[in-house]
Amino acid sequence: MKSFLLAACLLSAGLAQSQRLLTITPSGGNKKAVSGEKIGLTDVTIHYDRPGVKGREGKIWGQLVPVGFIDQGFGTTKEAPWRAGSNESTTIEFSTDVKVEGQPIAAGKYGFFVAYDPNECTLIFNRDNTSWGSYYYDASKDVLRVKVKPVALDRSVEWLKYEFTNQTENSAVVNLMWEKLAIPFKIEVDLIKTQIESFRRELRTDRGFYWTPWQNAAQWSVDHNTNLEEALQWADTAVNSTLGDRNFVSLSTKAQVLAKLGRTAEAAAVMKEAVPLGTMQQIHQYGRNLLTGKQNKEALEVFKTNYEKYPNQFTTLMGLVRGYSANGDYKTALGYAEKALPLSPNALNKTAVEKMIGQLKEGKDVN
Repeated sequence: MKSFLLAACLLSAGLAQSQRLLTITPSGGNKKAVSGEKIGLTDVTIHYDRPGVKGREGKIWGQLVPVGFIDQGFGTTKEAPWRAGSNESTTIEFSTDVKVEGQPIAAGKYGFFVAYDPNECTLIFNRDNTSWGSYYYDASKDVLRVKVKPVALDRSVEWLKYEFTNQTENSAVVNLMWEKLAIPFKIEVDLIKTQIESFRRELRTDRGFYWTPWQNAAQWSVDHNTNLEEALQWADTAVNSTLGDRNFVSLSTKAQVLAKLGRTAEAAAVMKEAVPLGTMQQIHQYGRNLLTGKQNKEALEVFKTNYEKYPNQFTTLMGLVRGYSANGDYKTALGYAEKALPLSPNALNKTAVEKMIGQLKEGKDVN
């Protein structure tokens, strides 16, 4: 009986202990947060706890956040950097290989630490992404260290935060901001590599059974002037008889790839097939693109074709205005501009046509 009572008491004590472990807000009222953004196709995700200034203005940097590495009096390290937040270790994760401040780092999840200095901070990316704070920081597990200069802020940030700024197609600046200081660092991705690899993966899935993804991949390559030989294969697939569709979009993309490869005669032949399949706006834009490329005679022929297909429309009349003007025939261009004026769809267009009429009367090109 006594042994039964002892066991019951121990079980009761264990249950009581476990029932004390309730979910509560983080220690010190610090807020858990996640900051993330896509840079190109790369996901960058930062998990951190947000300490507040809480009336400690002027006592954050160099005091609460120590300078350099210190002995915190607990854990296994005698030279601990700041945890770049509060409570648990801050972590940063990259879904692909990236560069931080120009230095390469592989895809993965890292513990993120900062050795603060008022002149130059050391940012540390460490393989240990599970330890509490920096009490168990092990420098031998550092994957990358970079140095950056802190920047003074003209306003105070109460709760520490990570903010992405200066975004471009393949880069962004991450700013660790707290009180009146920011610690910025630039992350860059290899957009060309990651995007082409993504195209190859996706085109092997069910998406590859439709012509549009093949055309999308080829067009992206043209727009970025990269991977053109493979882009031509993609463009060919988009127009083939198995799953392709020979329409203005697919054919014009193929023509653009051929032109980029220097195969201009082949490109022209493909566009000759494409133009009759285009809408009024598609053909007009193609003519405008030819004008941009200083192919004025070719542009005029395209505008004439568009006008024959869609006569006496504002858009096709304006195409002839631009086409004849680009070839120096201002008198003919003026005639078409005067025909287009009463067809102007809105006041903005009307004003633009009136300006063109004035330029043509003065013998000036409107393009």
